[in-house]
Amino acid sequence: MNVVETALPGVVVIEPTVFGDERGFFLETYQQQRYEEALGRKLDFVQDNHSHSARGVLRGLHIQRTQPQAKLVRVVRGEVFDVAADVNPDSETFGQWVGITLSAAEKNQLFVPEGYVHGFQVLSEAADFEYKCIGYYAPEDESGVIWNDPDLNIDWPISEPTVSGKDSQLPSLADYADLR
Repeated sequence: MNVVETALPGVVVIEPTVFGDERGFFLETYQQQRYEEALGRKLDFVQDNHSHSARGVLRGLHIQRTQPQAKLVRVVRGEVFDVAADVNPDSETFGQWVGITLSAAEKNQLFVPEGYVHGFQVLSEAADFEYKCIGYYAPEDESGVIWNDPDLNIDWPISEPTVSGKDSQLPSLADYADLR
């Protein structure tokens, strides 16, 4: 597998080794020892999630404030634009984001460590998105930053996404930072 660093510390793209021929393909989507060596940290994943969304759906930008979750994300059907943004006001990269296209065709993954907001927008007709989490989902701890925050200025590929009522009520980056 190949690990590609991004502009945000700890946020990396993982390009797994794919073995393919005329019959199809095989790849390891996760192997603890190999991933821990590649990422230089212990990985105690405790929960796997799967979401299905239609074209234009934008989910995020989510975070758990006091019970943070790291995530290893991938797309098993379709294509998404995946984003991680630094919301820690004490960080040198505060307010910066990275975006990458994840697709079933490319079989690439993104590792998003604790402390970053995360979200994605579906680019294909539909997408199945899977992610492993370090830390359990804690609904009482959920928060995030509004997807179209002008201070983040994320260049989403689809300008008028479908966003849930809950996600459309997330705070601005400045308000989130004040909540800390």
